[in-house]
Amino acid sequence: MRFSRKLRKLFSKELLDSAWEHLCRATHPVNLQRISAGLDRTRFEQLREKYPYRPGSPQINRFEDVLYWLGINVERAQDLWLDRAPPLRILDLGCGAGYFLYVCKQLGHEVTGFDTDSEPLFGATIELLNIPRVIGRIERQVLLPDFGQKFDLLTAHRICFHRIGKVREGREWSPEDWKFFIDNVRENLLRENGRLLLDFNPRPDGSSFFTLELRKFFLSQGARIFRSKALLGKDSRQTPRFKLSR
Repeated sequence: MRFSRKLRKLFSKELLDSAWEHLCRATHPVNLQRISAGLDRTRFEQLREKYPYRPGSPQINRFEDVLYWLGINVERAQDLWLDRAPPLRILDLGCGAGYFLYVCKQLGHEVTGFDTDSEPLFGATIELLNIPRVIGRIERQVLLPDFGQKFDLLTAHRICFHRIGKVREGREWSPEDWKFFIDNVRENLLRENGRLLLDFNPRPDGSSFFTLELRKFFLSQGARIFRSKALLGKDSRQTPRFKLSR
């Protein structure tokens, strides 16, 4: 099934969308060396000794690999045109090791992270990157905390907070749960013209997160769906754009 899906991707809109993303990044390059210049690489190397990963662990889970993760998150910032936008207030939900927010800070934005404190490596990395973080957990049908301010952009990458139980059980938030979450963000956390970016993992079989039911729901909320992402605005009657201009 996964092979047949990969074969279909070779001749699909998804391939064209991916090519467009790469073209947009290439025409507005970001200097990764400049982004990483202020970091003490020796201290990050020491994290490997303090928090060793299991043998055979994939690179995507080696969060102390500074240049790899800065490169990934430069691309995420470029896809939201944050390298070409005026200074924004950004809140990253499930901020993990904090690399996305570090890139955003280097691009001139004001940043805040939100995540649990259950992963010591993330806490150590956040501290090295000097990223402000609020500790908490996103739960179904529970309001997010009051951060004392509203934001121009909320982001969530590699989302897993919508899962109920273990991945293999296949239980997750319903459209009603997603509506509660989105309404909460819109009412309490987004400034006027603010945006919410949700970037989803594929399903275990490699298919898109967006089932027919979920795609219909997110579109009903005014979302712009692009590949694995749903971009929503403050007003459900207006479809936001990824592109921002100064």
